[in-house]
Amino acid sequence: MSRTCRQVGVLIRERQPADDAAIHALNVAAFGGSYEATLAEDLRSAGLAAVELVACDAADIIGHILFSQLAVTVDARAVRALALAPMAVRPDRQRQGIGSALVRQGLARTGALGWQAVVVVGHPRFYPRFGFSAAPARKLRAPFSGDAFMAIELEAGALGGEQGRIAYPDAFGVDAR
Repeated sequence: MSRTCRQVGVLIRERQPADDAAIHALNVAAFGGSYEATLAEDLRSAGLAAVELVACDAADIIGHILFSQLAVTVDARAVRALALAPMAVRPDRQRQGIGSALVRQGLARTGALGWQAVVVVGHPRFYPRFGFSAAPARKLRAPFSGDAFMAIELEAGALGGEQGRIAYPDAFGVDAR
């Protein structure tokens, strides 16, 4: 269901192409640089954006989240997985539940679309509240590690197995291990 930002209160809806300039500016403001803004654009251009949402207050886009296709295998079995990146909220609207609402709605939509798992590199005190954990990510060979490298299974057992591998798309600018 597509809605406009003109409704009262914060509304979360699917990203529309007309939103792209505002999304770019939001990501630059939230992260203090252009990496995340360029990442979103590059993932879209590569056809890898699977779920992309914006949070609106009146006519303003105040939040954005992107889930993109990610090549994940566990024990040589392909897993239908997504990367959650970037997720941004306008600096003056942070700590108001907007980011949490974006993550919750994004995970609900990705699960409904049949995706099996989501991987994120993010704050270890923020993402666990949604079910993300570093434990399932530890077995995945990737350019990231540590407590900030987390995953969530949307389908039970999707990341089950001995060892796995993630190949991030070129847009992320990270070397595969």
